[in-house]
Amino acid sequence: MPDLLPDAIHRAAKPGTVLLRLETTPSREGNLDGAWWPRSRDIGAELPDLIHVLTGHLGPITRVGLDTTAWDELPTRLVIDDRVVRIDSFPVGDNTVLITRGDRDHFSLLVVPPHTNPTPHMPPLSRWRVAPQC
Repeated sequence: MPDLLPDAIHRAAKPGTVLLRLETTPSREGNLDGAWWPRSRDIGAELPDLIHVLTGHLGPITRVGLDTTAWDELPTRLVIDDRVVRIDSFPVGDNTVLITRGDRDHFSLLVVPPHTNPTPHMPPLSRWRVAPQC
């Protein structure tokens, strides 16, 4: 697994670039399927680019579940790329976003808080993955 993104990654990435890492194995074992590092707590500004990129990889996204404690304001739906994406919100405090493709296919992403400074002590994504309990 590669090292963390450089400290200046938000400044180095072009505006509109989504900082996203997806699990690339077909097994999808573990609780997380990737990580997303938004630039702000404004979901209206951040979510459209994420959904656009994910749609290219996963197909149409129908619903997004968000932690209410992680965002400034949460609408109940957004129109993104001419499609309505429903937004569910829960006060779970777990820094995740749940992406739904179709009726029941879910992808869980860890949300790295916008102003987090990467440090050598921050564990890589592979350490945050936990195998499912049997």
